[in-house]
Amino acid sequence: MLRTGEEYRDSIRDGRKVYVNGEKVEDVTTHPMFKPIVDQRAMIFDLAHQESTQPTMTYVDETSGELNAIGNRLPRTQEDWWDKRRAVDLTQREAGGVVTRVGDETIGEMWSLFDGQDVLNEVDPRFSDNIRRHIQQTITADTFHISANTDPKGDRSKAPQDQDPDMLLHVVRETDNGIVVRGAKYETAAAYANQAFTKPTIANWGNDKLSNYAVGFVANLSSPGLKFISRTGFAGRAPARDYPLSNRVDEVESLVIFDDVEIPWEDVLFYRHTRAAAFIRSTLHRYSAFPFVQRTQHLADLMIGAALWNIKQTGLEKQPAVQEKLAQLACYRENINAHLTASIAMAETSPGGLLMPNQSLLYTGRVTALSQLPAMMHIARELCGGQICITPDAASFEHPETKDWLEKYYNVNENWIAEDRRKLLAFARDLLNSDYAGHRLTFQLFAQSPPFAQLGAIYRNFDFEGPLDLVRKAADLSDRITADQDAAKIASRV
Repeated sequence: MLRTGEEYRDSIRDGRKVYVNGEKVEDVTTHPMFKPIVDQRAMIFDLAHQESTQPTMTYVDETSGELNAIGNRLPRTQEDWWDKRRAVDLTQREAGGVVTRVGDETIGEMWSLFDGQDVLNEVDPRFSDNIRRHIQQTITADTFHISANTDPKGDRSKAPQDQDPDMLLHVVRETDNGIVVRGAKYETAAAYANQAFTKPTIANWGNDKLSNYAVGFVANLSSPGLKFISRTGFAGRAPARDYPLSNRVDEVESLVIFDDVEIPWEDVLFYRHTRAAAFIRSTLHRYSAFPFVQRTQHLADLMIGAALWNIKQTGLEKQPAVQEKLAQLACYRENINAHLTASIAMAETSPGGLLMPNQSLLYTGRVTALSQLPAMMHIARELCGGQICITPDAASFEHPETKDWLEKYYNVNENWIAEDRRKLLAFARDLLNSDYAGHRLTFQLFAQSPPFAQLGAIYRNFDFEGPLDLVRKAADLSDRITADQDAAKIASRV
């Protein structure tokens, strides 16, 4: 059943071992660096209960008649994707910033395993049963489900067994109850989530010596032996009036230590199966790339809005040079929108019978959104102007000896008074020019996979046959040139 925000808070008050800034966190729901984002996550749960937002955030299960979160629903129709898109849009508007771990992105990575049940059945039919059960449990229990991907890696020129073996998470032994794993994973939101789909990093899974590293499972984040060493959060480091985004939507990443953690067999999704590991790495973002790209569109909207309001308050919106830069931002935003829309319109049936966004269009949209983001942030920064880096803080606007001077020089007219200008400039600074903004930019670049892997996904999913056939006919090439290609196709099917 749908959880409330308070039920979510109660679920993570479980004695987990969380450390940040050299201190042990007693309660992640109240700690100043975690409380703001925990409150945002709780808000998302509460949106499903509010009369005005419940229709967008939920759907009625046809079998049970229960209300469930739309983000967790298995996508089978185009309307499912439109519903999910509307729910993410609503969530981002209510958050007032960009929130990545809203739940829909990470559960999508489980759907790719749903598509790979035939691969899992090769090693053990129980694993296929486990994936179906966990997907259903996430739907019905309304679990805050996240994803753990990246290991510390160590010396990447060496195989794991040729250095400290714990650099990549691996199985150290089996028990009657399950497997015992050791290693570490970096993960956003792990310190305040319920469970994580934990999977292998990018590696040469064709090497049988790595089979103990070819493991995937759902980790209960309250399990004994887990430790969460979190990066310093941005929340609480400076006043919220000066850094509104840093203090509201900063999602804290953690290095999650698996110190001989036992994973029950019913939570194991694959183990000692290099083909399964390779499959999940190659299809991991088949679904989850959609909400990720959608959130980049929301970031584009924030940049356009911040830039345009800054232009309007100084009366520059009619200048052609300014309009040109705004048009560039609009093109960027609509390019993302077009890829998302087209990927739904040209969606494909997956091997498991789900409806997946058109893979070539979706992955191309992701690369377009991320590769152009630094340039678009620079344009937005130009349009906002230098005042985003030199405006005094809110306390100076209130101090009796400086207030009058700041009001004099920040008041534009009767519509744009000093306080509104200060708020707008503070927002733009945090969006484009703060340490949080730099963190956000790097996070977007690497959050799903490094750039070379994103381009690799396009290479694997683009239909090269069309251009090849076009040129073969236009150049009047003989059939002999396709002999090797046809042989390769036959070999790949054997």
